[in-house]
Amino acid sequence: MKLLSLKDEAVNYRKRGYSYNMISREMGLAKSTLSDWLREIPYKPNKEVIKRIGLARMKSANFRHNQRMVDIVAMKKLAKRDIGKLTKRDLWLLGIGIYLGEGSKLYEHIRVINSDPGIIKITMRWFREICGLCDENFSLRAYTYPDNNVKETIKYWSKITGISKKQFKTTQIDRRNNKSGKKKRKLPYGTLHIQIRSCGKKELGRSLHRRIMGWIDAVSS
Repeated sequence: MKLLSLKDEAVNYRKRGYSYNMISREMGLAKSTLSDWLREIPYKPNKEVIKRIGLARMKSANFRHNQRMVDIVAMKKLAKRDIGKLTKRDLWLLGIGIYLGEGSKLYEHIRVINSDPGIIKITMRWFREICGLCDENFSLRAYTYPDNNVKETIKYWSKITGISKKQFKTTQIDRRNNKSGKKKRKLPYGTLHIQIRSCGKKELGRSLHRRIMGWIDAVSS
Protein backbone atom coordinates (compact mmCIF):
# COMPACT_ATOMS: atom_id res chain seq x y z
CA MET A 1 0.00 0.00 0.00
CA LYS A 2 2.91 2.31 0.67
CA LEU A 3 4.11 2.17 -2.96
CA LEU A 4 0.60 2.59 -4.24
CA SER A 5 0.01 5.73 -2.14
CA LEU A 6 3.33 7.18 -3.25
CA LYS A 7 2.47 6.54 -6.89
CA ASP A 8 -0.93 8.14 -6.46
CA GLU A 9 0.69 11.17 -4.86
CA ALA A 10 3.21 11.40 -7.70
CA VAL A 11 0.43 11.12 -10.27
CA ASN A 12 -1.44 13.90 -8.48
CA TYR A 13 1.65 16.16 -8.60
CA ARG A 14 2.10 15.42 -12.29
CA LYS A 15 -1.51 16.15 -13.15
CA ARG A 16 -1.12 19.47 -11.34
CA GLY A 17 1.70 20.38 -13.72
CA TYR A 18 4.88 19.65 -11.74
CA SER A 19 8.11 18.53 -13.40
CA TYR A 20 10.04 15.33 -12.63
CA ASN A 21 12.73 17.41 -10.90
CA MET A 22 10.27 19.10 -8.58
CA ILE A 23 8.37 15.88 -7.79
CA SER A 24 11.67 14.05 -7.17
CA ARG A 25 12.85 16.72 -4.71
CA GLU A 26 9.47 16.90 -2.97
CA MET A 27 8.98 13.15 -2.56
CA GLY A 28 12.56 11.88 -2.45
CA LEU A 29 12.01 9.52 -5.38
CA ALA A 30 14.34 8.69 -8.26
CA LYS A 31 13.50 10.20 -11.64
CA SER A 32 13.67 6.73 -13.18
CA THR A 33 10.87 5.60 -10.84
CA LEU A 34 8.81 8.66 -11.71
CA SER A 35 9.38 8.01 -15.40
CA ASP A 36 7.97 4.47 -15.03
CA TRP A 37 4.95 5.74 -13.14
CA LEU A 38 4.15 8.92 -15.01
CA ARG A 39 5.12 8.42 -18.66
CA GLU A 40 1.47 7.97 -19.68
CA ILE A 41 0.23 11.02 -17.74
CA PRO A 42 -0.42 14.12 -19.94
CA TYR A 43 1.84 16.97 -18.83
CA LYS A 44 1.28 20.70 -18.95
CA PRO A 45 3.66 22.77 -16.78
CA ASN A 46 1.98 24.98 -14.19
CA LYS A 47 2.83 28.62 -13.40
CA GLU A 48 5.36 27.69 -10.72
CA VAL A 49 7.24 25.40 -13.10
CA ILE A 50 7.17 27.99 -15.88
CA LYS A 51 8.49 30.63 -13.47
CA ARG A 52 11.30 28.36 -12.31
CA ILE A 53 12.20 27.48 -15.90
CA GLY A 54 12.30 31.19 -16.70
CA LEU A 55 14.56 31.93 -13.72
CA ALA A 56 16.82 29.02 -14.63
CA ARG A 57 17.11 30.26 -18.20
CA MET A 58 17.82 33.77 -16.99
CA LYS A 59 20.54 32.53 -14.63
CA SER A 60 21.99 30.43 -17.43
CA ALA A 61 21.91 33.40 -19.81
CA ASN A 62 23.57 35.64 -17.21
CA PHE A 63 26.24 33.01 -16.59
CA ARG A 64 26.95 32.67 -20.33
CA HIS A 65 27.06 36.46 -20.68
CA ASN A 66 29.52 36.81 -17.79
CA GLN A 67 31.69 34.02 -19.16
CA ARG A 68 31.65 35.69 -22.58
CA MET A 69 32.70 39.04 -21.10
CA VAL A 70 35.53 37.44 -19.11
CA ASP A 71 36.76 35.71 -22.28
CA ILE A 72 36.54 38.93 -24.31
CA VAL A 73 38.61 40.85 -21.74
CA ALA A 74 41.19 38.05 -21.59
CA MET A 75 41.46 37.80 -25.39
CA LYS A 76 41.82 41.58 -25.72
CA LYS A 77 44.72 41.55 -23.25
CA LEU A 78 46.30 38.66 -25.13
CA ALA A 79 45.79 40.40 -28.49
CA LYS A 80 47.35 43.60 -27.16
CA ARG A 81 50.38 41.63 -26.03
CA ASP A 82 50.55 39.89 -29.43
CA ILE A 83 50.62 43.22 -31.30
CA GLY A 84 53.03 45.01 -29.00
CA LYS A 85 53.90 48.64 -29.66
CA LEU A 86 52.74 49.92 -33.05
CA THR A 87 55.69 51.26 -35.05
CA LYS A 88 55.49 54.08 -37.58
CA ARG A 89 55.84 51.57 -40.40
CA ASP A 90 53.04 49.46 -38.90
CA LEU A 91 50.78 52.52 -38.88
CA TRP A 92 51.82 53.43 -42.41
CA LEU A 93 50.90 50.00 -43.80
CA LEU A 94 47.73 49.80 -41.71
CA GLY A 95 46.57 53.14 -43.08
CA ILE A 96 47.31 52.05 -46.64
CA GLY A 97 45.12 48.99 -46.07
CA ILE A 98 42.28 51.14 -44.74
CA TYR A 99 42.52 53.55 -47.65
CA LEU A 100 42.59 50.63 -50.10
CA GLY A 101 39.29 49.41 -48.66
CA GLU A 102 37.54 52.62 -47.62
CA GLY A 103 39.21 55.51 -49.46
CA SER A 104 38.37 57.36 -52.67
CA LYS A 105 40.51 56.37 -55.65
CA LEU A 106 38.82 58.52 -58.32
CA TYR A 107 39.06 62.21 -59.25
CA GLU A 108 42.19 62.59 -57.10
CA HIS A 109 40.13 63.51 -54.04
CA ILE A 110 41.33 62.22 -50.68
CA ARG A 111 38.29 60.91 -48.84
CA VAL A 112 37.56 58.10 -46.38
CA ILE A 113 34.03 57.01 -45.42
CA ASN A 114 33.21 54.73 -42.49
CA SER A 115 30.93 54.25 -39.50
CA ASP A 116 33.37 52.35 -37.28
CA PRO A 117 35.00 54.62 -34.66
CA GLY A 118 38.05 52.36 -34.54
CA ILE A 119 38.63 52.73 -38.28
CA ILE A 120 38.10 56.49 -38.05
CA LYS A 121 40.61 56.83 -35.17
CA ILE A 122 43.31 54.92 -37.05
CA THR A 123 42.59 56.88 -40.24
CA MET A 124 42.93 60.22 -38.45
CA ARG A 125 46.17 59.11 -36.83
CA TRP A 126 47.47 57.94 -40.23
CA PHE A 127 46.59 61.23 -41.90
CA ARG A 128 48.29 63.20 -39.13
CA GLU A 129 51.40 61.12 -38.41
CA ILE A 130 52.11 59.61 -41.83
CA CYS A 131 50.65 62.09 -44.31
CA GLY A 132 51.61 65.17 -42.29
CA LEU A 133 48.14 66.75 -42.15
CA CYS A 134 46.98 69.35 -39.61
CA ASP A 135 43.51 69.92 -38.20
CA GLU A 136 42.83 72.65 -40.77
CA ASN A 137 43.19 70.08 -43.57
CA PHE A 138 40.16 68.10 -42.43
CA SER A 139 36.63 68.70 -43.66
CA LEU A 140 34.13 66.39 -41.99
CA ARG A 141 30.50 65.60 -42.66
CA ALA A 142 28.18 63.15 -40.91
CA TYR A 143 25.54 61.23 -42.85
CA THR A 144 22.68 60.14 -40.61
CA TYR A 145 19.12 58.79 -40.55
CA PRO A 146 16.00 60.67 -39.38
CA ASP A 147 16.05 58.92 -35.98
CA ASN A 148 19.66 59.98 -35.23
CA ASN A 149 20.28 62.93 -32.91
CA VAL A 150 22.32 65.38 -35.01
CA LYS A 151 23.87 67.26 -32.07
CA GLU A 152 24.90 64.05 -30.33
CA THR A 153 26.26 62.72 -33.62
CA ILE A 154 28.50 65.75 -34.21
CA LYS A 155 29.64 65.71 -30.58
CA TYR A 156 30.48 62.01 -30.88
CA TRP A 157 32.52 62.29 -34.09
CA SER A 158 34.23 65.45 -32.86
CA LYS A 159 35.48 63.51 -29.84
CA ILE A 160 36.56 60.52 -31.96
CA THR A 161 38.47 62.64 -34.50
CA GLY A 162 39.75 65.42 -32.26
CA ILE A 163 38.38 67.95 -34.76
CA SER A 164 36.35 70.96 -33.65
CA LYS A 165 32.59 70.81 -34.24
CA LYS A 166 32.97 74.06 -36.19
CA GLN A 167 34.80 72.17 -38.94
CA PHE A 168 31.86 69.86 -39.61
CA LYS A 169 29.79 70.60 -42.68
CA THR A 170 26.00 70.48 -42.56
CA THR A 171 24.86 66.97 -41.65
CA GLN A 172 23.21 65.03 -44.47
CA ILE A 173 20.10 63.11 -43.38
CA ASP A 174 19.11 60.06 -45.44
CA ARG A 175 15.31 60.13 -45.63
CA ARG A 176 14.87 57.37 -48.19
CA ASN A 177 11.96 55.10 -47.32
CA ASN A 178 13.69 51.93 -48.48
CA LYS A 179 16.25 52.09 -45.67
CA SER A 180 15.41 49.49 -43.04
CA GLY A 181 14.93 50.42 -39.38
CA LYS A 182 17.37 47.65 -38.50
CA LYS A 183 20.20 49.43 -40.30
CA LYS A 184 19.29 52.73 -38.66
CA ARG A 185 19.55 51.22 -35.19
CA LYS A 186 22.90 49.65 -36.07
CA LEU A 187 24.34 53.09 -36.94
CA PRO A 188 23.38 55.31 -33.98
CA TYR A 189 25.89 57.96 -35.13
CA GLY A 190 25.50 57.45 -38.86
CA THR A 191 28.53 57.45 -41.16
CA LEU A 192 31.44 59.90 -41.13
CA HIS A 193 32.93 61.29 -44.36
CA ILE A 194 36.49 62.58 -44.00
CA GLN A 195 37.68 64.79 -46.84
CA ILE A 196 41.11 66.38 -47.08
CA ARG A 197 41.68 70.02 -48.07
CA SER A 198 45.10 71.07 -49.32
CA CYS A 199 44.70 74.62 -47.94
CA GLY A 200 46.91 75.91 -50.76
CA LYS A 201 49.65 73.31 -50.29
CA LYS A 202 50.08 71.30 -53.49
CA GLU A 203 51.82 68.45 -51.68
CA LEU A 204 48.67 67.90 -49.59
CA GLY A 205 46.25 67.89 -52.52
CA ARG A 206 46.49 65.92 -55.75
CA SER A 207 50.13 65.11 -55.13
CA LEU A 208 49.27 63.40 -51.84
CA HIS A 209 46.45 61.46 -53.50
CA ARG A 210 48.83 60.27 -56.23
CA ARG A 211 51.35 59.30 -53.58
CA ILE A 212 48.74 57.29 -51.67
CA MET A 213 47.79 55.52 -54.91
CA GLY A 214 51.48 54.76 -55.39
CA TRP A 215 51.68 53.23 -51.91
CA ILE A 216 48.66 51.07 -52.70
CA ASP A 217 50.21 49.92 -55.98
CA ALA A 218 53.45 49.10 -54.17
CA VAL A 219 51.84 46.90 -51.50
CA SER A 220 49.37 45.20 -53.86
CA SER A 221 51.78 44.38 -56.70
